[in-house]
Amino acid sequence: MLCSEGENMKVLDNMVMSRRSVITAGLLGGAALSLAACGGGSDSSAGSGEASGDFKVGLICLHDENSTYDLNFINGFKEAMSNLGIGEDSYLIKTNIDESDACYDAAAELVDAGCKVVFADSFGHEDYMIQAAKEFADVQFCHATGTKAHTEKLDNYHNAFASIYEGRFLAGVAAGLKLQEIAEAGKLKGKTPKMGYVGAYTYAEVVSGYTSFFLGAKSIVPDVTMDVTFTGSWYDETAEKEGANKLIDGGADLISQHADSMGAPTACENAGIPNISYNGATVDACPKTFIVSSRINWAPYYEYVVNAVKDGSTIDADWTGTIGTGSVELTDVNEAAAAKGTAEKLEEVKAQLEDGTVHVFATDTFTVDGKELKTYEADVDTDPDYTPDTEAISDGYFHESEFRSAPYFDLQIDGINLLDTAF
Repeated sequence: MLCSEGENMKVLDNMVMSRRSVITAGLLGGAALSLAACGGGSDSSAGSGEASGDFKVGLICLHDENSTYDLNFINGFKEAMSNLGIGEDSYLIKTNIDESDACYDAAAELVDAGCKVVFADSFGHEDYMIQAAKEFADVQFCHATGTKAHTEKLDNYHNAFASIYEGRFLAGVAAGLKLQEIAEAGKLKGKTPKMGYVGAYTYAEVVSGYTSFFLGAKSIVPDVTMDVTFTGSWYDETAEKEGANKLIDGGADLISQHADSMGAPTACENAGIPNISYNGATVDACPKTFIVSSRINWAPYYEYVVNAVKDGSTIDADWTGTIGTGSVELTDVNEAAAAKGTAEKLEEVKAQLEDGTVHVFATDTFTVDGKELKTYEADVDTDPDYTPDTEAISDGYFHESEFRSAPYFDLQIDGINLLDTAF
């Protein structure tokens, strides 16, 4: 059965405003980048103050609990610390740390406070985390969504992400079932099913996300199309709401998103348009339209790293969490809005993803300019001194997040229409 959101999602469920938006411990258990968050805020700290334990751990967040993205990291961090027996006096969380020298300063402060491991959650934090890693060789620095660990080759600097494209594909399956239900009831806005998607930037992470979501829906309703609009911000409630309304006015029968506020879900609830969220359930605020949400569960990674540091074992330079590691999850399906049989179908497809009988980016399921791809050199190494020379297609599918944890699928496939590409 589908997993419960668990204790770590209670805060989100009680909030009307919240970023980035599962299947594990039930369906799986109960997962900007071009890549994770961008933006900024004032420097402040939240958590436990000066830690006093022998083993201390720190987390640096771009925003605070008002961002669904950062809240997801914070909840996973607290869950992991609890599972590891690390008390509140032995971990520190710094929030509203923008992508500037403020990140380096926060990392240095956490080291001074005695932290043996420092995590950061935003793509733009990477260079400052690398700077800190080079200065504090005895501390492990772990960065979510980054791309440089495998080329920097520092023993104490690491990147991590998860195969969230699988979670988005599953969410797309739920979307497809809803579109099928709408079509059978004769209530489509147009002749064929149409979805809308609110994205933050035209980064590979966002492209990978909306494409995998689209392909999930397409596996149920082959004639589906999707319009995508971008806001140019990870967190802008007004822009996200306006984007969703533009998509709704353009004929979208269902909306999803890769942005961090309640703007799009609220617009859907107001308009009575089904919504697939991200990073956590919005069912409390949107009980009539919320269907399901995918998210990355960061707790398994936190636990893996802390145990490795305690044991003195090697930490992967580039770690990719999966459904199997409990890192990619879906929330419970909202039966009030979802099509009948959605939870059961998600169980079925989840099993196929796990056993390899279904691949999200199977090349026989999409075309680019009318042609099926047989080869594609992906830009896995973002260093300007490297060239895009990694063959990503083999065995009939694009191998996302296997050569590097951060997504690198950046193809524009047929059936998806970009309304704007300025960001």
